[in-house]
Amino acid sequence: MARLNLLFKRYLDCVRRAVIVLSLIGVGIAGYLTWVHYAGLEVVCLAGGGGCEKVQSSDYAELAGVPVALLGLLGYIGILGSTLLLPDETGRMAAAFLALVGFGFSMYLTWAELFRIHAICQWCVASAIIMTALMVLTLVRLLYAGPRTSASPDSATAQSATDAPAAISRR
Repeated sequence: MARLNLLFKRYLDCVRRAVIVLSLIGVGIAGYLTWVHYAGLEVVCLAGGGGCEKVQSSDYAELAGVPVALLGLLGYIGILGSTLLLPDETGRMAAAFLALVGFGFSMYLTWAELFRIHAICQWCVASAIIMTALMVLTLVRLLYAGPRTSASPDSATAQSATDAPAAISRR
């Protein structure tokens, strides 16, 4: 049993490290897009075709006057911070919540790229992929946080269940 617990702990440590690495990559992408927005620069798009610039200059690039890149940056920083600073269940819950919200928002923005803007931004696609992976990993960390302890045979519930036949036969 101790060996299984050690293996499980290593697995969750790997998942935690993956969340940290992906969050850092997300901070890099969202940070770049935020910097480009506020500096008034043109987005570097390796694929060419102007898709990134078209997406970044669309109405969907801002929400209530706030660049969605900044919202993404704050989301990635929130996931990273809750994973690093709150290692208990609160941190796992906060990271999973932020990743779920980020995933939903990324899916909405991807829909907007495909069906409203009619252009694809490689940075946005990369961010959506990272947020999807973060959603999966943070949910794994939240839902599978440790080996569950089952009722031992001498617990009150198990004891009363095994005593039931004896109690009936004594009547």
